[in-house]
Amino acid sequence: MITAMLFAGGSGVRMESSDLPKQFLEVGGKPIIIHTMEHFANHPRVDAIVVACKEDWIDYLNNLIRQFGIQKVKAVVPGGPNGFDSIHNGVVATAQFSLEGDDIILICDGVRPMLTEKLITDCIEHTEKYNTAVPVTPSIDSLLYSTDGEFCGKSYDRNTMYITQAPQGYTMERILWAHEEAYRRGILNPVSSSELFIELGEKIHIFKGERFNIKVTTPEDLITLRSQFYYENYKRFAKEELKYGI
Repeated sequence: MITAMLFAGGSGVRMESSDLPKQFLEVGGKPIIIHTMEHFANHPRVDAIVVACKEDWIDYLNNLIRQFGIQKVKAVVPGGPNGFDSIHNGVVATAQFSLEGDDIILICDGVRPMLTEKLITDCIEHTEKYNTAVPVTPSIDSLLYSTDGEFCGKSYDRNTMYITQAPQGYTMERILWAHEEAYRRGILNPVSSSELFIELGEKIHIFKGERFNIKVTTPEDLITLRSQFYYENYKRFAKEELKYGI
């Protein structure tokens, strides 16, 4: 069984959207999280979807799921006080019906609306082979290290630096072990599941991601996303004009 576990507990602080969490902002006629969910709902190999959502927005999300006819949703569960706790709640909910150790969970932000079927397929296939699979893109910028944000005395070779993306794939056996170990060792707020494994002294398998697979976090990301949607619509309309000689 393959389950997509989306976490959507963000409050939109960096998006500067205090009244509406970023995952519910609308682009192209649909909330961002609905775009994200559709990619998994439409993928032929994904069997189920679990969402960890801000508790006071669960009814709102369930209404959206019904409105847009999203299939395969097994559960919508409350998120936690931070990203890791939200993921943990989603993992525990997934474990209620995904009982085999080699079942796969695809952990993804709810604000990845530019996912492709190929990326999801690649993640599944790499997880089947390596038990962990994290899409990455090479860093194209120079990287500097600073502890105070004012002065810097160290740089990194960008040829060895990678930007992590999602979905991140894990077998249920591996992710359940990692979460159990995290609580046992007092690792309570890792930035991502991949960083949790690294903190636990484990290696993760990485594979080539897609640069357009943006995480919508800031107002600049939202501008990029809307520009891409408008561009895709323009291409579609242009093809129709050529087809009908308009």
